[in-house]
Amino acid sequence: MGHHLPEHGHDAGSGTLDWLPPALLLLAVSGAYLLLVRRARHRNQALGWSRWRTGFFLGGILLLGVALLPPVAPFAHEDFRGHMVQHLLIGMYAPLALVLSAPVTLLLRTLPASRGRRLTAVLHSLPARVIAHPAVALVLSAGSLVVLYFTPLYNATVADPAAHWLLHAHFLLSGCLFAYAIAGPDPAPARPGVKARLVYLGVAIAAHAVISQLIYAGFRVHIHAPVGQVQGGAEIMYYGGDLAELLLAAALVATWRPEPRRATSRGAWRGVVPARNVSGGS
Repeated sequence: MGHHLPEHGHDAGSGTLDWLPPALLLLAVSGAYLLLVRRARHRNQALGWSRWRTGFFLGGILLLGVALLPPVAPFAHEDFRGHMVQHLLIGMYAPLALVLSAPVTLLLRTLPASRGRRLTAVLHSLPARVIAHPAVALVLSAGSLVVLYFTPLYNATVADPAAHWLLHAHFLLSGCLFAYAIAGPDPAPARPGVKARLVYLGVAIAAHAVISQLIYAGFRVHIHAPVGQVQGGAEIMYYGGDLAELLLAAALVATWRPEPRRATSRGAWRGVVPARNVSGGS
């Protein structure tokens, strides 16, 4: 299939300094979230903050730590199967957990009123509504895999540490965007209905399946790795991606809330006024 032994531009076991910055960053982000949780509970003790959401956030950070720190990170540099495990953790599993922690809602509860209004205005702006649409999120997450594995881009990111970290950032941000567009508990103006989101999720499942099968078959892939590694990575992508998308579907069902019915029922056409609109004087 035209695969070669992996050529890496840096040593995977170059020392603790390679893994210290991401570890410190993850700890700092966890501390910031916990500080906001404390502030939210202090501001409104009756409303508080869900321990489940806090647990989801810390779980997402833990998954990122597993992906970015030893032993997974060195394995990802040496073996395409490790890269695929890292890709799934950063791009699918961690984003789902982080999105379920409702970070935007937490910010809105803790920011001063003026800044909260500005954040709400940003969420309602046209660029934000376009970017947060499931179709755009689908292209950024699943569509980018075609560019990564069927062009020389993957081999370029392996050889360049800066490009490698940019790839991680893309996986994380696009994964969070897709999870948010499909099942995020945070406010999402102009989010399509449940049926439409299920269609987009189905397209994502099909896209991951087709891409993984093409990689397994070695059809026009540009991955410099032994055939066994490539096929093993494709299998990890196929089965691991299915599980992640099933979890996303479960999150969609769990976070779905029925829209309130409007008063335009058959009774309204007959001149019957809903009870909640009748004044209390009798």
